[in-house]
Amino acid sequence: MINALLWRAADLFAVLGGVILFAIVLVTSTNTGAFILDRVAGFFGANVTGLPGYEDFVRLAISGAALMFFPYCQAMRGHVAVDLIADRLPKAIRRMLDVAWLLVTAFIAGFLVYWMVFGLLQSRDDGVVVAVLGWAVWPFYVPGILAVALWGAVALAQATGTMRDA
Repeated sequence: MINALLWRAADLFAVLGGVILFAIVLVTSTNTGAFILDRVAGFFGANVTGLPGYEDFVRLAISGAALMFFPYCQAMRGHVAVDLIADRLPKAIRRMLDVAWLLVTAFIAGFLVYWMVFGLLQSRDDGVVVAVLGWAVWPFYVPGILAVALWGAVALAQATGTMRDA
């Protein structure tokens, strides 16, 4: 049950992260096209404006989207590992090292969630908004917080043997 739930959540977060990245690419392409059209229009005494708040949107969107891939990467064991010595150790010791690093990963994720929630509350209380669009910053913390919490949950489930690898 937990295994399937974590896998589905990790998959969903990765897909949503991909959708957000696709939106970023569309907005960036549109803004780049407007820049090129502005250069061409300048020869005729006209101008084409880019998207107002483009930088604000990209900064806010990427802050959550980048973190949304972490749970899936963890579930797939897609993180970087350098095994120069561990490959030569007995299987039991390798498993013990793996569990230890999974627990460290879960702890780090929990630590990050704590500080991200603190940052969310601080930016909400301070009324922080982006310069051009005037959007509040704090709601954009939520996807990142959920993604990092899911990342930690996946690592903890892997450490305890609750979640099977792909």
